[in-house]
Amino acid sequence: MRLSVITDEIDSDLERALPVVQEFAIEQVELRTLWGVNLAEADEDILARARRLLRQAGLGVCSIASPVFKTDLFGAQTRGPMHGASEQHIERHFALLQHCLEVARFFDAPLVRLFAFWRAGKLTPKREKQIVAMLERALPFAERAGVLLGLENEHSCQVGTGAELAHVLQQIDSPWLRAVWDPGNAFVLGETATEGYAAVQPWIAHIHVKDAIRKPNGTVHWVIIGEGEIGYPQLLAQIARSGYSGFLSLETHARLEGFTQAEVSRRCLQVLEKLLDMSDGLGMSDEGQSSGGHYVRTIC
Repeated sequence: MRLSVITDEIDSDLERALPVVQEFAIEQVELRTLWGVNLAEADEDILARARRLLRQAGLGVCSIASPVFKTDLFGAQTRGPMHGASEQHIERHFALLQHCLEVARFFDAPLVRLFAFWRAGKLTPKREKQIVAMLERALPFAERAGVLLGLENEHSCQVGTGAELAHVLQQIDSPWLRAVWDPGNAFVLGETATEGYAAVQPWIAHIHVKDAIRKPNGTVHWVIIGEGEIGYPQLLAQIARSGYSGFLSLETHARLEGFTQAEVSRRCLQVLEKLLDMSDGLGMSDEGQSSGGHYVRTIC
């Protein structure tokens, strides 16, 4: 497993975020918002400035955290966070997808994250069929660009749990679509991390990391990694045993009174490093491979 972070969780100003990144054994970061502007709407100057700073820091980009398909398809009454992006009509999202794939190529990023539309109740068979059809329309864009699409489970979207994510992906037979799995988002909808990972593990290409507690009134509060109810020691052991070799990308969402975003993210990254050290070796056989015999595990 490799450690990463969405840079605007540290600071939207990339120049202020990168020194924190460089305190840790992070070789690639995830990009979403730069200087208050979502990547989907950033101009050439912002993108070029970001690429220059990343190259100077010796950092690559593992994922573009786009807002593609964060829009209404089922008459939803509520919306989730847009992180600086403006919501657009569904048909405009294919042009948005094309643009985000071009941004990914600009940064040499192998993955563009997308969603499954605002949540309007249960994932019915009819809605699932519509989602699958829209994702299948998106696949040729990814194939032409040579960039993987990662469908994220998002609690404010129609695919919100690992089980829902697995159910959709198993219907789409394409090497260009995989899962961006977020146990924190699934927690909001009542799914445990171990259950969600077991369901979606065959399709996972990228993992987001956040922790949370559920208050007595049922609302969810984001907290420092390890201080919530996700159960990261057990989860990371499960991930290690599965042979997952991709990124764990911090998307903390936690806010602490009296602490900057940078300080909160730093605390989360420190905990993650320790937890990764604890899980080191749990997925290894005597020959230094996973039990499946196909993966040499690295933690950095």
